[in-house]
Amino acid sequence: MTELLPAGDVVTGELVAAAASLPRDRNPYWVYLDRLTSPNSRRTIGGSLDRMARIIYGYEPDDPAAAHITGAGVPWHQLDYAHTMRIRALLVAKAERREWSAAHVNHHLVALRQVLQEAWRLGLMPAETYQRARDVQNMRVTRLPAGAHVPGDALAAALTECGKDETPAGRRDAALLAVLFSTGCRRQEIADMTLADYDAAEASIRVTGKGNKQRLVYLESDAQSLLEEWITVRGRAPGPLFYGYYKGAKRVRMRGGRPSHLSGQAIGDALIRRLLGAGAVRRTAHDFRRTFIGELLDAGVDLATAQALVGHASPATTARYDRRPERTRKEAVSRLKLPTPRKLGE
Repeated sequence: MTELLPAGDVVTGELVAAAASLPRDRNPYWVYLDRLTSPNSRRTIGGSLDRMARIIYGYEPDDPAAAHITGAGVPWHQLDYAHTMRIRALLVAKAERREWSAAHVNHHLVALRQVLQEAWRLGLMPAETYQRARDVQNMRVTRLPAGAHVPGDALAAALTECGKDETPAGRRDAALLAVLFSTGCRRQEIADMTLADYDAAEASIRVTGKGNKQRLVYLESDAQSLLEEWITVRGRAPGPLFYGYYKGAKRVRMRGGRPSHLSGQAIGDALIRRLLGAGAVRRTAHDFRRTFIGELLDAGVDLATAQALVGHASPATTARYDRRPERTRKEAVSRLKLPTPRKLGE
């Protein structure tokens, strides 16, 4: 790849030095990441900026040899429209070669616009230059929602598998499955739940979602019973609603003298382990989310209520999970009849 900026040597070039000379509280990269409240968001956005940094300095974005190059060393405030359009073109090319998805490209473009905004807010970038540089549009694509439906018998089998596990992790994972089914929460949202978020009287859990926005989700009766069984094992001490165990599920994972939250990845791994152990098809936490939305809409719940329950910013996002139009189309095609081919000689 060719460098987008005339930085000379990619490690000691003048522009890299210019970026490095900015104190942390004036570097757009760090200011942007520091204002993000979620560790998961900081990790994701940081990765996007780091990959674009490698592109800017002439490397492939995922080249292990360029791991030392991060967004902290990019003079984002010196980028202009030509630079950002070139970055977009290189990202789009990866989508066209099917190396990256369009959604992955768009995540990077959002991060690019946001870090430029921080450069402008810090007074490092003239307003006109900023407006021109950030005028890069997302890729326009239409995709079906990711994931697949979780069959009821698969969930039942996984719950049975949890019931056979006599360690505390068996009760915990049954409660995890129940909460996923009953709330449609993202796995990180479940990872962040604390015991204080749970209201037994209302059968509700306070969730902190994307953008630090809070909402209430609710548990159906059987799901609440499984959660209560886990809490009996867990105890009523303050802390994470779900915590991890070391191998063998006999010792609780601790951090700072307190039980540590399960990570979103650990929740996904536990879910897959229980499903595969029950002989069911592998499913993800997002599959549960998709199923939850689909079941709500199938049951006649209005779109605004479904949107509020799952924490989507736009009803259009929730509508993408509506299975009813697809069933209508499928039924329409089933009315067609392929003509019977004639036999030879007729």
